[in-house]
Amino acid sequence: MAPAAPSAAAAAPKGTAKRDALLSSERAVQAAWDEARAFDASASEADGREPFFVNFPYPYSNGLLHIGHAFSLTKAIFRAQYERHQGKNVLMPFAFHCTGMPIQAAANKLKAEIETYGLPPSFPEADAAVRAEMEAEMAAAQSAKAKAAATTGAAKKGGKTKLVQKTGTGIVRQWTILEKMVPYEMIPEFVDPLVWLHHFPPLGVDHLRLFGVGVDWRRSFITTAVNPYYDAFIRWQFNTLRKAGKVLFGKRNNVYSILDGQVCADHDRSEGEGIGPQEYVLIKIKLQALPGKLAALEGRNVYLAAATLRPETMYGQTNCFVLPTGKYGAYEMADGDVYIITQRAAKGMSCQGFMKEFAKYSDLLDPTNAAGGALSGTDLLGLPISAPNCTYETVYVLPLLTISMGKGTGVVTSVPSDAPDDYVALKALQDKPDFRSKYGITEEMVVPFSVVPIIDIPGYGNVSAVTVCEKLKITSFNDKAKLEQAKDETYLKGFTSGVMTAGPHAGMKVSEAKPIIRDEMIAAGQACIYHEPEGRVMSRTGDECIVAATDQWYLAYGADELWAGAVSEHIAKEGGTFEAYDPSALAKYQYTVGWLKEWACTRQFGLGTLLPWDDKWVIESLSDSTIYMAYYTIAHILQGEGNLNGKVGPHGIKAEDMTDAVFDHIFKKGPMPTDSGIDAAALEKMRSEFQYWYPFHLRCSAKDLIPNHLTMSLFNHAAIWPDTPELWPRGYYTNGHILVDAAKMSKSMGNFLTLKQCMETYSTDATRFACADAGDSLDDANFSRETANAAIIALSNEATWIAETVTALGDLRTGETEYFMDRALLNETARLVRGTSTAFSTMQFREGLKMGWYEMTSARNEYREWCKVSEVPMHREVVEGWMAALVVIICPIVPHWSETQWKVLGKKGLAVHAPWPSVAEEDKLMSRQSKFLRDSVKSFRNLATKQKPALKKATILVRDTYPEWREKTLVWMKDQYDVDTGTFPATFMKDLKGWSSKNSEKKMIKNVMQFASFMKREADEVGTAALELRMPYDQKAILVDSLQYINSQIGRDEPIVINMDTDGEAGQKIPDKVSSNVTPGKPYLWLN
Repeated sequence: MAPAAPSAAAAAPKGTAKRDALLSSERAVQAAWDEARAFDASASEADGREPFFVNFPYPYSNGLLHIGHAFSLTKAIFRAQYERHQGKNVLMPFAFHCTGMPIQAAANKLKAEIETYGLPPSFPEADAAVRAEMEAEMAAAQSAKAKAAATTGAAKKGGKTKLVQKTGTGIVRQWTILEKMVPYEMIPEFVDPLVWLHHFPPLGVDHLRLFGVGVDWRRSFITTAVNPYYDAFIRWQFNTLRKAGKVLFGKRNNVYSILDGQVCADHDRSEGEGIGPQEYVLIKIKLQALPGKLAALEGRNVYLAAATLRPETMYGQTNCFVLPTGKYGAYEMADGDVYIITQRAAKGMSCQGFMKEFAKYSDLLDPTNAAGGALSGTDLLGLPISAPNCTYETVYVLPLLTISMGKGTGVVTSVPSDAPDDYVALKALQDKPDFRSKYGITEEMVVPFSVVPIIDIPGYGNVSAVTVCEKLKITSFNDKAKLEQAKDETYLKGFTSGVMTAGPHAGMKVSEAKPIIRDEMIAAGQACIYHEPEGRVMSRTGDECIVAATDQWYLAYGADELWAGAVSEHIAKEGGTFEAYDPSALAKYQYTVGWLKEWACTRQFGLGTLLPWDDKWVIESLSDSTIYMAYYTIAHILQGEGNLNGKVGPHGIKAEDMTDAVFDHIFKKGPMPTDSGIDAAALEKMRSEFQYWYPFHLRCSAKDLIPNHLTMSLFNHAAIWPDTPELWPRGYYTNGHILVDAAKMSKSMGNFLTLKQCMETYSTDATRFACADAGDSLDDANFSRETANAAIIALSNEATWIAETVTALGDLRTGETEYFMDRALLNETARLVRGTSTAFSTMQFREGLKMGWYEMTSARNEYREWCKVSEVPMHREVVEGWMAALVVIICPIVPHWSETQWKVLGKKGLAVHAPWPSVAEEDKLMSRQSKFLRDSVKSFRNLATKQKPALKKATILVRDTYPEWREKTLVWMKDQYDVDTGTFPATFMKDLKGWSSKNSEKKMIKNVMQFASFMKREADEVGTAALELRMPYDQKAILVDSLQYINSQIGRDEPIVINMDTDGEAGQKIPDKVSSNVTPGKPYLWLN
């Protein structure tokens, strides 16, 4: 049954009558759909229809659905409904994701809040003064973080955390979040993660039903072991992957939370989605002296450990940099060496095998680690050091004020020949004695050290940093923007086209020498490999993550070249094997296939399915969600409607009977299981359902799933069905994120909208209307609340007009369509029906809305106004055809409205099952005539408003032929036009300029260019008809047919129409200054 109408609608404030009427009719329509099982789809009831399987990534069920979910989802449901109108058997299922850490972390956080602050909790920020202090501290921390990012030139990735975006404040309490989503008295129950699974998915079903998603709800489910059927399916998937050699075990570097004690995958993060490990080469720079605080380390090998991405440049070192105000510690490695690094770097190294115990690190100069580092940068300045591969035997530690302590080790190698930052910093110390003396740096520590040429780059010479800094006039390390530009110019070129000029590999390309030099330095004990996240990653438990080398089950993905090759071939094949709908999106898939390597597919706790052969591990959330689209095809047989958690379903099949052999039989054409407790007919039904529906044809998603889920799904399909690529995904459509009123959603800005709020405020169809209008590209779209409000009025007014028109059908004309405007509306309807179809089939829903609603109603308005002014009744068949066409072609976007109007029109069955309107081919000549009349009336109206009212006599002048210079131009244009492709050459404007300069008087060239540009646009729209030397239609007849309408627009005496080419003397009496304004297709209103 459809959910009850929201109470807000029943007790709506004054002025919401139209919205309330829409809501009421929507609920009635949903009840009718439910009664008719309108969206149930089965292979057994296909009746020869072609299948169309569309799906959407199941949302995470730790809260209410919001307008961001709804916007991406509309792409799937709009297309699904369009395909129903094409006569296809459409399957649109929906499920809910509960796997992973988000729910577990939220439950744990709530439990901790209650334990710490009581029940109900009394949070310290309830005191205004305490709150102000807390917010000030958080603002200062955020400012420091932003300043650090600006200093390092780091790209802003993510900005606010997800919770800050949703709550609008940095003080985030799980209790407060739940207050906005669940009854107050229920909040304490949510310390149990299973309560979340039972509460939010059913709410999701209710809200999506209200949204009219057209889902076959018999196939819905939740994930995790709570659902034994889905649990069995995931176990089968991983057993199959393991048999295929795709699941491996070993130590791998992954983003890791020490607090959680496990790998932190994308869905486990509150900040830093998409960030992976970054490999650095750690350069061991030996201290030649240990004065001051360092004296306690006497007798040990002590190194400054600098992290670099460019080990091949070490031949050019002239010094080493530290941050004077930075905190550093002395940390002992497993081999006894001591590294001077930041505590943050030590934390990461302790999880990568550098130290004796995992995640244990201690500053030798402060074993408590309380100070965050016993040394300051000033303790290290001026120390003599020995740098590996360095041309100079001794160099010194110097100050650099722009070092980020949140990246790398806080120690930076200096190669001024190829690093613009290093060159500018060294030059400042060499040229400014006062500056260096401030830090205790003497002349002999900097002045003798010249830039060492090490790499030759075409166009930049052998000291590229010097060249580019001089070119851009960079004189200070405060020129951050220019320094970024300098690095962008030199770094990539150095790697791709640079040639080594120093060291034993001189003459070798940098790209070839780099890995060799790295390996040589590691073998010599001069360097080692170190990893850290590419950017800041925060787990949902509030822990800043590091990279750890841990024993891990992992999927090989791109590290398996044959596997990656198969996926690459699938998405690269021509002929429609895979459709990405956007070249930019396709490029992202291709990049991700090349970039995605080994992926940790398990964790040690959280919600999910236990790894079948090693139950210490839980399969993580990006790995149990890659082929579940196949499970949709049989879920209605196993579970059925209203059974999200997977109790025994309608066919009595037990979850324990769903063995690997059964799944192999269903999904992989395996033999009939001999020991199955499942009825053979049920097995055959499941197998036939899968074979009918698969592969799925379209999956719609936001673009942020391209680098993980969507590409992983391609890999997993290729691994599960390696010999049947015809079962791999056929299409992905991705969109940008949604803004609300051109701003990111945020509670503090008052524009964070849940789906339920939107529907109650604007109605379902007005919300869908605004989603369609928001945009369709990979760029961020904009949900406009003004558009949603306007849609309420537009839909209501249109419904009123249709009802009034149906009532008055007996008063309308019948018989021949004798007037031009009758035929024009018929043709315009045909054009727009076809155009809307093209837009919807290519996922251009904003364009579809423009044609299927705005242009359709505009054409009808024009026709209605013409009939009214001309005192001619509308034509019944024309209007009935228009109404029926509008109701169906706009149905994918506003199905409730269409369903209601379908009944008003007296049509049988359901609008959502109605066939797409069958219309004639667009008559392009008629379209051109319609545009001629429309543009002419607009031109007359504009001219009339500018002329004196006393000028009452109105004459409309038309001409069929062009002056000689225009005819010559058109003849030349026809020669350039390719009839087969319907296009002009790409060099058209350049060629036109050359032709006109040779074939026209100098004073006429500008006129020729303007005329040709205008006619090119006409030809682009209607084809070669636009280039005919004589008008292909009777302009005068069209205008005479509409004189009464034209007169209503210009407010003068009824005009006469004169064809200057055929009306003899009347046409010859027109003054030259007036006649010069008249050209074929552009009549002129002469007032005198």
